[in-house]
Amino acid sequence: MVQSVVVEGLRRLGKNVLRDALFNPVWSSPVFPTEVRWLLLRIVGLRVERSSIAFGGWLGSRRITIGRGAYLNAQVFLDNSEWIRIGDRASIGPHVRIYTSTHELGDRSRRAGDAKKLPVSVGAGAWIGAGAMILPGVSIGAGTVIAAGSVVHSDCEPDSLYAGVPARLIRQLEDRERVTGP
Repeated sequence: MVQSVVVEGLRRLGKNVLRDALFNPVWSSPVFPTEVRWLLLRIVGLRVERSSIAFGGWLGSRRITIGRGAYLNAQVFLDNSEWIRIGDRASIGPHVRIYTSTHELGDRSRRAGDAKKLPVSVGAGAWIGAGAMILPGVSIGAGTVIAAGSVVHSDCEPDSLYAGVPARLIRQLEDRERVTGP
């Protein structure tokens, strides 16, 4: 029993070391142009369509799909302990954090209880502003704008503008409406 726990722990440690020491620094290096970084991710088996992915990003696992024409700006952090799905033509601003893992509330001896993993989806054409944080289990509707610095903890309707901490619905967006900044 103890031996199997130790072996499993070492296996996970090995995967994390490979990801953190080799994979993340290589794919997110400025050496690779933004326009071809998607191809490198696809070559190693991720579900990534032709998109633009800036330097400095971090991936927690292979549980991700990135749609055609999506744009991920610099320093995007994708926890992806569970699946993250980014739709076609979605735009993710710099320093955005998307988390898929959290903890159940534990008793007073340890409030961070059992780990919990929930998927996140970002709809086609959505725009997540710089520094926003998307929490586990959130679904952001197609064509929705999340203002810079917002913290999103619940689902967001399609074609809407959300802002704040926590993010709240500001207004519905018209199909052809131009937003000049979240």
